[in-house]
Amino acid sequence: MLPRPLLLLLSWLTAISLLAQTPSVQQSPPLTTADPASVGMSEARLARIGSMLEEAIAEGQVPGAVALVARNGKIVYHKAFGTAAADGRELERDAIFRIASQTKAITSTAVMMLWERGLFQLDDPISKYIPAFADARVLDTLYEDGTYDTRPADKPITIRHLLTHTSGLGYGVIDGDPRFKRLYADAGVTDLFTTEDVSIEESVLKLATLPLHHDPGAAYTYSEGLDVLGYFIEVVSGEPLDEYFRNHIFEPLGMDDTWFYLPPDKHDRLVAIQRPTDDGWENYPTTFYDPDYPVTGARRFFSGGAGLSSTAEDYAAFLQMYLNGGELNGTRLLSRTTVQSIMANQVGDLLKPGAYYGLAFGVVDETGQGRGGRGSEGTFDWGGYFNTQYFADPQEQLIGILMKQTQGTSKDQTAWKFRLLVGAAVDD
Repeated sequence: MLPRPLLLLLSWLTAISLLAQTPSVQQSPPLTTADPASVGMSEARLARIGSMLEEAIAEGQVPGAVALVARNGKIVYHKAFGTAAADGRELERDAIFRIASQTKAITSTAVMMLWERGLFQLDDPISKYIPAFADARVLDTLYEDGTYDTRPADKPITIRHLLTHTSGLGYGVIDGDPRFKRLYADAGVTDLFTTEDVSIEESVLKLATLPLHHDPGAAYTYSEGLDVLGYFIEVVSGEPLDEYFRNHIFEPLGMDDTWFYLPPDKHDRLVAIQRPTDDGWENYPTTFYDPDYPVTGARRFFSGGAGLSSTAEDYAAFLQMYLNGGELNGTRLLSRTTVQSIMANQVGDLLKPGAYYGLAFGVVDETGQGRGGRGSEGTFDWGGYFNTQYFADPQEQLIGILMKQTQGTSKDQTAWKFRLLVGAAVDD
């Protein structure tokens, strides 16, 4: 029998081998605050961000916003402006926002962490792990009575297709094709978020019975593919999606304010969704979703495509991990070579010049850099349904995050202005 100390060591090594994250020799520090000049940023030019947001609030473009800028692992600008709700509650820097599609990059990261363990190949058919997708078919004709004709898809849906929005799946209530809005509604597919007693497994299995927009790989169609991958993570890892995120991403990165459903002691920090009225702003009512989903209801639908809520600072830590090549504060989530693959063009010429899509983000290409205001070639970005935006520029080691929480506004010009002003504040 092995001595007890050796048994303990072997048990520890076994546990470490099962973790998707591992200790790293890189030992980059956690995000901390610093004077802008110390990392080559102009304080005077960063101040333009506040002036721009205050003007936008005065003009009724947005009711409030939290802006964060970091460079070289240092937060050099982090301020809140305006209100967090229609009752006039002041917005704070640590406010929690529904980040919707900003969830997608986190789900993609989890997929790639599991891929690094050799548990699957990216071009495996998803039906190998979720058999309900075995008979993929493409929509031909939808009739008035709700019935439809299909044809067989020319290839299986793969994990890579799901990561890159090329699977042919749609997005239900926000789909650009009204036929798919109807199909998803008739089938009872849960889009985005819900307070109802539904699991992601139940919704994904309904989705698997429906036809596709097109053959897998033939086009880029924004979709619920990341919801499918949320369930896939549960199947492969053996952990519920919320627990997998908490154990392998959020706790290692110190993202204590990022949750599918907020703990009670964080409820009062949740920002209300607001919409414009003739007299100002009002809290958004319940429509096809209940806007209180992060704090009320059954709290068991873990949407890998849209379900998380977070803060600007938490999301900055996630982006900094990518700028560091997959590591933060001595913990490696992804290898540098995997990050390179994630940032590579995975969709060929399916998108117009200016940006392409990798395995987790939109990425600015040479044409996009030349247009100005979007960052260097290789800058990666995305946003969320409730008017949140982010970008990270690897060449400049620069992060910009702008958190708002609105629906139904068409006047908001803050996103492009913020991105331009952040880039213009680089001073070295």
